[in-house]
Amino acid sequence: MTTENIAGLISGLAQKQPERTAVIDGGRTITFAALQADIDRLAAGFARRGIKPGMHVALLATPSIEFVSLTFALFKAGAVLVLVDPGIGLGPMKKCLGQAKPEAFVGIPKAHAARLLLGWAKETARIHVTVGRRWFWDGLTLEDVRRAGDGAPVPQTAPQRAAILFTSGSTGIPKGAVYTHAMFSAQAKMLRDYFDIQPGFNSVPTFPLFALFDVALGLTIVIPKMDFTKPAKADPAMLTGLINKYSAVQLFGSPALIDTLSRYGEKNNIKLPSLRRVISCGAPVSQKIINRILKMLAPGTLLHTPYGATEALPVACINSDELAALPKQHKGTCVGKTWPGMETFIIKITDSPIEKWSDDLLAKDGDIGEITVKGPVASREYFAIPQSTAHAKISGENGAFYHRMGDAGWKDGEGRLWFCGRKNQRVITDKETLFTIPCESVFNACPKVRRCALVGVGEKGRQTPVLCVETEGPQDETALRAELLALGAEQSHTKDIKTVLFHPGFPVDIRHNAKISREKLASWAEGKI
Repeated sequence: MTTENIAGLISGLAQKQPERTAVIDGGRTITFAALQADIDRLAAGFARRGIKPGMHVALLATPSIEFVSLTFALFKAGAVLVLVDPGIGLGPMKKCLGQAKPEAFVGIPKAHAARLLLGWAKETARIHVTVGRRWFWDGLTLEDVRRAGDGAPVPQTAPQRAAILFTSGSTGIPKGAVYTHAMFSAQAKMLRDYFDIQPGFNSVPTFPLFALFDVALGLTIVIPKMDFTKPAKADPAMLTGLINKYSAVQLFGSPALIDTLSRYGEKNNIKLPSLRRVISCGAPVSQKIINRILKMLAPGTLLHTPYGATEALPVACINSDELAALPKQHKGTCVGKTWPGMETFIIKITDSPIEKWSDDLLAKDGDIGEITVKGPVASREYFAIPQSTAHAKISGENGAFYHRMGDAGWKDGEGRLWFCGRKNQRVITDKETLFTIPCESVFNACPKVRRCALVGVGEKGRQTPVLCVETEGPQDETALRAELLALGAEQSHTKDIKTVLFHPGFPVDIRHNAKISREKLASWAEGKI
């Protein structure tokens, strides 16, 4: 699957399955042939209205038929899409748009209102397109663009750069990873081949980027009615209803969404017999959640948990059967074997930039280090942040490069990767270095614990390890604290954790609602001890 422009995937599908429904959006549907026609019309209209190849275009639209058409039309026109998660916050959003310098702003009315009131892309955006009704601002509507495209030549662009995808900023400032059309094409091919995704079936995606991949791979996407910035709050009755109504074979959801869905299913004895695969990524998925969701699925249906990041996805994967067969141990979360086509390495931990690759960087077999990757789906740079690029990329031979994931981990004798937490969240005491996931797994085994988070209070090198705990319903905190300390005392790497604090609800990332914001918890804990 190679294509000069990722929009070419839709063109191929429109020829192979023209009458197949591409998108189901509430009561509206569109076939692949009609979708391709709309993409061509919009791409021509954008070109006539001043969108030139290489131009940065901010796209802020909610998942819908229009979102799919717009994305591939802008790709076809040669635009570089600037994609920022709207849940990131008003201030960070302005900063990201200021950094990416979009010359055009395409968005729903709410996004345009924010643009005017908050000055988003004020200095650079000169073309404004409203997806919906235009209120008190100038510019074009989507219908204006369509009309401009009537009878106009369809652009045939083959640019290298495709998009700037901003990270969620859950462990630092949001950074714009530069994506090429080759990267998107490689991702689509790797997902298709690994999961054996065949056209002609239905999918319920709850993350916008995966919705686009599903359509590009020939699946009919059923768009759920939900706030995509708050997956944990998605209505599980609505989701199960859609899956069963349309006999969906695939569900993608963050661990937080799968948690919500599985709790609902367990409580109401809901089954999802049509699903052939459930895919969840963004954070580790606990065994408790896996056990609950598997009860809802037909025998033999697996939960897959790919590992990666905005800058490199996919990197590795493991499924629920493989997880169940792993030996019991407390040295991280297994994220599986390296994805075919990718290479993974464990390098010695350092917080400094590394300019040139050398085998001397490699950690000893079995030691925890930083996970580093190489392959066709790794982003080469962050847009306009050379210092961040220098910290995350290592130059190799003949123009090759390596991406540092910023994650601590190790490889076992079978070549499987084990995730041990974010490198910058490790706790460094005066005696040892503690990694979050291996420590937390000891305490998460307690059925009274919903989840826990290890944080460090104080200066690195002399930090006090603190265990923050979110419980399963109301608990006797005094008794539970004693129980957890006893559990910790049984393991060599947790025996020195003596402080346990109970938190009403962990702060989490805005994209998946699953990554725990340990920096915020550390500040909270500092005021409690």
